[in-house]
Amino acid sequence: MKNLIVFALIISLSSFISVNGKDIEIALEAELAQKIKEPMIVDDDDVGKNASNGKFIWMEGKPKEGGGGKGWAEFIINLPESGKYALWGHVTAWDGNSDSFWVTWQPADPNEDAQATQNKQFRWGVAGGPVWHWDRINHWLDAGTFDREWKFKEKGETVLRIAVREDATMLDAIFVTSNVKAKAPGEANVRLPTKKDIKIQVEGLAVNQKGKITTTWAKIKSLP
Repeated sequence: MKNLIVFALIISLSSFISVNGKDIEIALEAELAQKIKEPMIVDDDDVGKNASNGKFIWMEGKPKEGGGGKGWAEFIINLPESGKYALWGHVTAWDGNSDSFWVTWQPADPNEDAQATQNKQFRWGVAGGPVWHWDRINHWLDAGTFDREWKFKEKGETVLRIAVREDATMLDAIFVTSNVKAKAPGEANVRLPTKKDIKIQVEGLAVNQKGKITTTWAKIKSLP
């Protein structure tokens, strides 16, 4: 198994704008997060076979009630436009004890440690299934699950945190879209990262408005 994994990458999104010029679409590999804190790890175990790019992230273990509640992955996402966005995850959730994460996306969400506050607004109830499938990130509230959408007043760098809530919930990839009305994966045009997407993630390419490399990760307020 892997130790703490840190990728100091910045993601360029200019190449991800859809062909139709309307929806912004960004495909990311979960294992290429900027930061991954144990016990969330990158794995290529047989339990996650057929994962995109051969790897996924999870808190290793058997499903159990309550889970570990520690560990997370953070992604820097440089949005090319302000506005509303939705998130989809390529996931596996074996049963009712392995089907949730905590999700915060700053600055639309507050700088809050959901693992500590247990704020249900940030609880993602992952759709169950023993094989990889797409699920839109939601609020899992007492009244049910409701699709989440985030509104960003400005374009630029944002910080997405996917945190462990229950052991054994697996995350393979993330799809970001400005199409917040889509209710099904096909309607949202979700896709797994292409070789081009992965290349951009690995190389950490990002250019600011003036054409200079942006290095504002240290300036973004991040949870400890």
